[in-house]
Amino acid sequence: MTPASDYLGPMPQTGTAPVTTIRPPRGWAPLDVREYLGAHELLYFLVLRNLKLRYKQTLLGAAWAVLQPLLTMAVFTVVFGRLARLSSDGLPYEVFALAALVPWTYFANALAQAGNSLVDQQQLLTKIYFPRLLLPLAAVLAGLVDLAISFVMLLVVLAWFGVEPSPRLVAAPAFALLATAAAFAPGLWLAALNVRYRDVRYVIPFLVQIWLFATPVAYSGSLVPERWRPLYGLNPMVGVVDGFRWMIAPTASFPATELAAGALAVALVLLAGLFVFRRMEQSFADVV
Repeated sequence: MTPASDYLGPMPQTGTAPVTTIRPPRGWAPLDVREYLGAHELLYFLVLRNLKLRYKQTLLGAAWAVLQPLLTMAVFTVVFGRLARLSSDGLPYEVFALAALVPWTYFANALAQAGNSLVDQQQLLTKIYFPRLLLPLAAVLAGLVDLAISFVMLLVVLAWFGVEPSPRLVAAPAFALLATAAAFAPGLWLAALNVRYRDVRYVIPFLVQIWLFATPVAYSGSLVPERWRPLYGLNPMVGVVDGFRWMIAPTASFPATELAAGALAVALVLLAGLFVFRRMEQSFADVV
């Protein structure tokens, strides 16, 4: 213990450490682009963490990215291709179904992961501050690895059935981008609502199931009358699925109407989702 007579007062400071004050936003809080650009490394590690957690202590690991659409294709082929004898737009039904299941499987998993991202990582959410938007975004981006693996599997199946590869396959990244946005936009709504209302977790599988039947995965989109196609195309996965089939079917027409309607719907849902997410973000750590 230093004697009182030896105390010389506070040591002189040579510099002032920067202080960051974090306050909850009021009303609509616009996105700070610089904050998110500075968090790109954090986003990378969150994506990597999601991938590790997804396949941790699994027997088959990344093979599920192939088995899930492949086994579903086998079931659809028996039920809808052999028994119901649905049209397959001139393609073998196995190829017809798998071309839709590859983007759909990614979308369904990404939507579920994004919707549960805040609740599943609540320990991280309550310990430190970081842009909360990165959690559902990382969940959606992590699924792109599975999408790439399953797309390679689709190319192998095309070769197996003797379907020649088309130059249209170069459009795959554009359709994948729309599928990513289609999962991220409603995922924001579900993630924010899931923090406050935990029964949203049980709504997500039901929503995905209904969405499956509203998307031409097992059947051809040509069954929908032409006058209803703009309205039908508001489901963004219609344009994605028809786009994947357009890439491999020589006689398929480009789904311009469905893609335009789907992109518009995604933009509107995304803007509204950002507004809701930012309004509720300030209470996430307290409620979760």
